[in-house]
Amino acid sequence: MIINNISTIIGMRKMTISETAKLAGIAYNTVYNLYYNKTSGIDFQTIDKLCKVLDCTTNDLIRYIPD
Repeated sequence: MIINNISTIIGMRKMTISETAKLAGIAYNTVYNLYYNKTSGIDFQTIDKLCKVLDCTTNDLIRYIPD
């Protein structure tokens, strides 16, 4: 199972969805959907931008946990 930690990381950085989207140059709806786990996939460019803005790695954003 893939676990999405994006909402946790944004919260730890005390940022808003809007602020994160603006700084990353990503559409608000994209970050909103990721934050609330309303997406089934994520683009590599989006991951790259989020990692830069949130000062984290891909392992921080998403994790794999065997079922």
